[in-house]
Amino acid sequence: METTEKEFRNYDHVDIKAAVKEHYRKMRMYQTYDYVERMKSKYLKFDKPMNLWDAMEKLNALIDVSDPDLDLPNVQHLIQSAEALRADNRPDWMQLVGLIHDLGKVMYLFGSDEDGTSQGEQWGLVGDVFVVGAKLPDTCVYPEFNKLNPDMKDPRYNTELGIYGKGCGLDNLQLAWGHDEYFYQVLKNHAENTIPEAGMVMVRYHSFYPWHNGGSYSQFEAPQDAQYKEWILDFNQYDLYTKSPKIYDLEDVKDYYLPIAEKYLGKGPIYW
Repeated sequence: METTEKEFRNYDHVDIKAAVKEHYRKMRMYQTYDYVERMKSKYLKFDKPMNLWDAMEKLNALIDVSDPDLDLPNVQHLIQSAEALRADNRPDWMQLVGLIHDLGKVMYLFGSDEDGTSQGEQWGLVGDVFVVGAKLPDTCVYPEFNKLNPDMKDPRYNTELGIYGKGCGLDNLQLAWGHDEYFYQVLKNHAENTIPEAGMVMVRYHSFYPWHNGGSYSQFEAPQDAQYKEWILDFNQYDLYTKSPKIYDLEDVKDYYLPIAEKYLGKGPIYW
């Protein structure tokens, strides 16, 4: 992993696509506390059976508009992450997490432009997440958009603690809606799931950059969150620094990863 951090996640680069900036403008405008509550009610039905590998194949058709580093179908990023973990001989469950951590993006299959959960409108699907129900920190990407969020004019939500208690813990916060929380809840609902706690934390918080990378939200941290951050930062090096233009064929890695997936998730469908 020779690439330096400065070469990734450079949102100020002169060549940055306008679509990335527009994505974050919409995300900040529309991702309110009430919106997140509505999305959880709407999408956490767990009534759409789909096998894991079918879900992987669906991400061949999705390019993450929020990613300034990569213009490849999202499944390529997943394989790159998993292969880097495999090369470093990390535990098999962590390799699996690398392979599937973005699978919540299959929400686009039944999402909508209105919700920001479609291929065309991804502001409710991808991108760095933040806490809803509390003041937005300046560690958010494009912090100048924070003032566009309606909750920042609501006295219930625009203070450092907002609706939460000091030290309440990350698990008690509501984060902006997207693929992380969605897939975490899908896996939590999946009876055959035996992915270790560290892997579930990696799935849930890998896009929570204002916290794990920006140092914000310490007012909410509970004792276990220090361990969470260690896990996330360990995983993050494989999520971020493995991006490259190398193309993989999903079928070529199936024989290696499918048995690991079946070990931790069983052979039956997952309910999305």
